[in-house]
Amino acid sequence: MGISPQQFESMKNRLSATKRAAVPVFQSSGRPLASALQVIIGVDPSLRGTGYGLIKLRKPHPETLAHGTIACPVGWEHSRCLVKIAQTLRDIIKQYHPTVCVVEGLFFAQNLQTALTMGEARGACLVAAAEAGLEIAEYSPNHIKKCVVGAGHAGKDQVQFMVKRLLPTCGVKQADAADALAAAITHAHLSGTRARMNMVRA
Repeated sequence: MGISPQQFESMKNRLSATKRAAVPVFQSSGRPLASALQVIIGVDPSLRGTGYGLIKLRKPHPETLAHGTIACPVGWEHSRCLVKIAQTLRDIIKQYHPTVCVVEGLFFAQNLQTALTMGEARGACLVAAAEAGLEIAEYSPNHIKKCVVGAGHAGKDQVQFMVKRLLPTCGVKQADAADALAAAITHAHLSGTRARMNMVRA
């Protein structure tokens, strides 16, 4: 049984659409793919102060593109905070066009309410990244600290100090933003290690 050219094109479009878990909601920036692949956004989710940081891979040090904290007043309802987190991240993604989003994973919390609130903030971050079609990576806080500082139970001040050492021009002053940049650095380091290992195996 034969098919028409129109049916063939329709089949191709359906098959190509299944290759990605999420369809980007933004139009292409027109930038070369090789350049876009070098941009990583790290996110440290929190309902009242979600940190974000973007780096571009360069030698000898990555370049810091932007960093900051999405702050929500204590008086705001959770739903209003989640909307602000998601919308701000959408705007940042649209501006810098990263292809990888690194989200700090859940940590052990004795307080159930704290864990639930953190989960809500993470959900807003993941939605913003997924709807833009970004690759998503998640690392635990201890894993990030181990990679950046060398100790899984390092304090925020130690993380911030090492981030400034690894990103000499970043000038980060907010702990949440430093944690987000640390997440991006971790992914860049581990991705580079995996790439080198694959080259050796080949």
